[in-house]
Parts: sequence; structure tokens; C-alpha cells
Amino acid sequence: MVEITRYFSDTTFIACLGIGFAAQMVGSSLGMAYSITCSSILLTMGIPPAMTSATVHTSEVVNRLFSGLSHFRYGNVDTAIFRKLAFFGSLGAVLGAVLVTKIPVTMMRPLAAFVLLIMGIRVLFMGLGRFEIHRRNTQLAPLGFIGGFVDVIGGGGWGPVVTSTLLIRGNMHHIVVGSINFAKFFVALAESAALIIMLKTVQWNIIAGLIGGGMLAAPLAAFSCRKIPRRAAMIMVGTLVCGLSTRTLFKALTQ
Repeated sequence: MVEITRYFSDTTFIACLGIGFAAQMVGSSLGMAYSITCSSILLTMGIPPAMTSATVHTSEVVNRLFSGLSHFRYGNVDTAIFRKLAFFGSLGAVLGAVLVTKIPVTMMRPLAAFVLLIMGIRVLFMGLGRFEIHRRNTQLAPLGFIGGFVDVIGGGGWGPVVTSTLLIRGNMHHIVVGSINFAKFFVALAESAALIIMLKTVQWNIIAGLIGGGMLAAPLAAFSCRKIPRRAAMIMVGTLVCGLSTRTLFKALTQ
């Protein structure tokens, strides 16, 4: 009983409750930035890149399930998009997990920060820019594979790659967000299983905090998906991720 009380009073656990809630609100309403928001913060806390990726994606297994079910309830899921992205995204994620555990931490930290910085810039530009959007067909198989691969390598990136591509190609916002969130449950399951098998251990107090906060936010985020001002939220998320990634990249290169 004492150990359980100590666990839930842990400052890292409490901080991750807030991180998980905020990241789920953003990720489940915009279809992007859950992973890159969490990963950027955890990297600044000194968590190694491979461990950060394993921790974030393990928490996503539960959070994306709640998010996906919430979106499904509100009619935000296209099953055709969902199935292809889930399958090919999982394949890309497993390949990325193998690679991320083989690269030394000293090389992986600046690489992960750089990938996150690029993703943050893309999200920011999407929020600031004005696109001529026309409905076009999208090859979902390669898109899902690339999204899953980049997601593991950068500790995030599924949303900026997949969501932004589908939105730019004219798909409805709430359908894209709902479908990719539900698909990400299966991608996150593949990512976390592969990373845990290869790393043998993860930070369970951080995972528990991220899951707890994410579970609280999931229904609210799915409900607000059609109402949230997307441009303003994307600008804020892009700015946050760019700032955190730049700080991590600078620290990694100057140590």
C-alpha cells in the first residue's frame, strides 16, 4: 500500500498526467502532435530517444484506443482509410523500431530532435499557410508505411505526415482525424511491442501518467473535433514543438 501511494505521488507521474491530458486534447482533436508533443518534452527531461519512443508509443496504445472509440462513436471514422493505414503503418513502425534501437544514443538524440523540428515546422506552416485544397485520391499504403516509420524514428510524426497529407488532398477534417486516430492504435501497438521486446524495460511511471491524462481527455477531444479552431491550435503546437526540439538539438550538439 505504501509503495502504491508513493508511486501515485511521484512528481514525474503527476507531471505526465498533465502532459498526457494536453497532448491527447491536441492529438485527438487535430489528428497530430500527441507523440511529438510528449517526445519533445521527455527528451528535454533527459530520457534517451529509444526509451522516449517506447514510453510514448506504449502510452499511445491505450490513449489511441480510447480516442479511436470516441471518434467512432461520433461517426468520425472511415473504415477504408482506417484499415489500410493501420496495416501498412504497423509494418513501417516495426522497421523503424528495429532501426531506432540499433543506433547509439549520442547519434540518435540529435537525429530525433532534428526530425521532430522538421515535423514541428510543417505543422506550424500548415497553421500559418493557406492551401488550395482539391479532392484527390491518395495512395494510403505508402503513406501509412512512411508515417509509421517516421513516427518511431522521431518519437512522433504520424500525424504531421499522414494527417497533413490527407487534409491537403481534400479529405474532410473530422473523418481524417477520426480514422488516423483509430488506425494509430494498431500502429502504436506494433511500435511499443517491438521496442519493449528490444529494450526490455520502459518507464512505467511516465506511461501511467500519460495514459491517465489521455483517458480523461479522449471523449472531450473527440467531441470538440468539429469545433476547435484548427489553425490557431496548429500554430501553437508547431511553435511548442519547434521550440522544444531546437533546445534539445542545441543541447545534444554542444555536449
